[in-house]
Amino acid sequence: MSVDAAYDEVMRITRREAKNFAYGIMVLPKEKRRAIAAIYAFAREVDDIADGDLPPEEKRERLEALRERLDDLVALSDARKRFGIPREPLDKLIDGGLQDLEQTRYATFDELRGYCEKVAGAVGVACVAVYGSDDVERANTLGIALQLINIMRDVQEDAELGRVYLPQDELQRYGVDELRHTPEFVELMRFQAQRARAHLAEGLRLLDSLDRRSALCVSTFAGLYSGQLDRMEANDFDVFDKSCRLSTRAKLGVVVRNLV
Repeated sequence: MSVDAAYDEVMRITRREAKNFAYGIMVLPKEKRRAIAAIYAFAREVDDIADGDLPPEEKRERLEALRERLDDLVALSDARKRFGIPREPLDKLIDGGLQDLEQTRYATFDELRGYCEKVAGAVGVACVAVYGSDDVERANTLGIALQLINIMRDVQEDAELGRVYLPQDELQRYGVDELRHTPEFVELMRFQAQRARAHLAEGLRLLDSLDRRSALCVSTFAGLYSGQLDRMEANDFDVFDKSCRLSTRAKLGVVVRNLV
């Protein structure tokens, strides 16, 4: 496959599977836009394997096989050469997928944070090289913030996969015995929202080290996720019965506000 054809494919995957990423990267120059799409498509493949219906051992084999052919992924390899994307965060993404096969509960937030660094912070670290910054610490923090919002939004979906990412000690502290919309669950989620917003605020300090268009891209991502968090809060954190995802119109509104 040619490099251009490979980039066309990762762009199709991004537009189809990652509406938040697709809206954010539309403001980037072509080369950066394609490189971010290559990172996303790789992360998507890891997720699809880890969350798929195959037996755990076959998932593990496929993830390790993906690690072995990482250097052969045409679009991602070209992006790594162009922008100096390190291999370490890409390996971490695979480690996160493997962890999902082995661990379904997290005792404390510190334990959960380590997982979030693999599946989301690593994406931030990989992308920050494309943006042209070396502030990997805040890129990692921003990725964690977005993953925390995903965890809140996807409580039911994750539970159906047998996974509970909300820390077990916090579930116990707030008296949440089962995952359903109760006053105790709402209080727990308010606490989770405060933590996510704190990580988001710290992560967004990354913008100070970015050029204008890269900063616009990152602030668009953050605005879309922040909008989801606001939607959850407006729904009294009823993530079981009400949609907390932004409509296309709302997403375009975030993009327009950032452009203005």
